[in-house]
Amino acid sequence: MNINNVVDVLLVEDNPRDAELTVRALQKQHLANKIHTVEDGVEALDFLFCRGTYSSRDICNSPQVVLLDLKLPKVNGLEVLRAIKQDERTRFIPVVVVTSSREDPDIKEAYALGVNSYVVKPVGFKEFIEAMSQVGLYWLLVNQGP
Repeated sequence: MNINNVVDVLLVEDNPRDAELTVRALQKQHLANKIHTVEDGVEALDFLFCRGTYSSRDICNSPQVVLLDLKLPKVNGLEVLRAIKQDERTRFIPVVVVTSSREDPDIKEAYALGVNSYVVKPVGFKEFIEAMSQVGLYWLLVNQGP
């Protein structure tokens, strides 16, 4: 994928299986042709703020939505969310936390930081695919962004 083009979805997921299932669910519904996947919080921030490997990317080509896991290596998802929502260039990008954490402190902090939605990953394969399809339908087709 040419990262200088517009990315529909930035998927921030360190679990290869969950990343593959999410991509498959979005593509099966023909929701997102341009999905860029990163595996840790540092790479997510580099992508969004056009640093490091992504320094040639145009920050104006923001993703339509960021699907963000919380339990990430290097920089956790809540820190990534904080950075996104505190920066004028990225604060209006919708961020959907997609995580296995049902812990009340994680949910409260995510909303306090400005998350747009918080989705707990279903355990079953079929349920996971359905949930990611519904997330994609809403954030890529129904939601009207700024």
